[in-house]
Amino acid sequence: MSGQRSTSSASTPEETFRSLCRSSPWRWETLRFTIAWRTPAAQGLDTAPPLRAWLRRPAALRVEAADGTLLHSTTGNEQSRDALYVSATRKSWLVAPRLVTPVYDGAGLVRRRPEAAYGEAVFGDPRWSSMLDPVELAGNAPVAMVYPGANRVEVEDLAEETFAGRAVLAATVTPNASYEPAAPGRPLVGGRSRVLLDVGTAVCVSTTALDGPAQGAGHDLAILGVDEYLTDDYFRAAPPELSDVSRHVPWIVG
Repeated sequence: MSGQRSTSSASTPEETFRSLCRSSPWRWETLRFTIAWRTPAAQGLDTAPPLRAWLRRPAALRVEAADGTLLHSTTGNEQSRDALYVSATRKSWLVAPRLVTPVYDGAGLVRRRPEAAYGEAVFGDPRWSSMLDPVELAGNAPVAMVYPGANRVEVEDLAEETFAGRAVLAATVTPNASYEPAAPGRPLVGGRSRVLLDVGTAVCVSTTALDGPAQGAGHDLAILGVDEYLTDDYFRAAPPELSDVSRHVPWIVG
């Protein structure tokens, strides 16, 4: 992995966890996965049927029900960007994260994120963006001074585990007052929770609330494919009408 490096690697396991939380935009371009949400234990700990999804950054997304029914499909290119749009706001000039270089630590994880056009395609629940890029658990950079409550979340009980056949970094996190959800009002973790981060992609593949009325609630995301070649055809509701060039095309005159 190329790019600007910091002068030293992450010095603690907690810093490694936070650096992994910042790394998703530079670790994959396309993702194929299933996602299921769990209700609180007080409500019977029910798990909704999983959805199947294909995502190509920055905005192409296809979502199907478990039986293959198409629920959502977009290439992300449907809306035009005219001169008025690109000159309207400063945010319009931001480029995709893959076009800018973060500061990496010695392990190749992101220590400091630059300003860029962050944000993931979502379906229904805005927490999709948060789980695909869980930077809200760490912030864009290390805190200037480490004191109690300075970090977005407190990190405990770190462990290397396996989830859905892939290596993950697991931790128990507790939000501090500085914790700000990427989607206002829809935090990825609403209280003390067990969180699993996929090591290869930095996607948050699982959350489980450990306390309170939400105990047991969370999500499970199983990664099925990374950086597969996905053309626009994957993200259209129906394949384009293609001509069979081997067939004679009649010309009607008059």
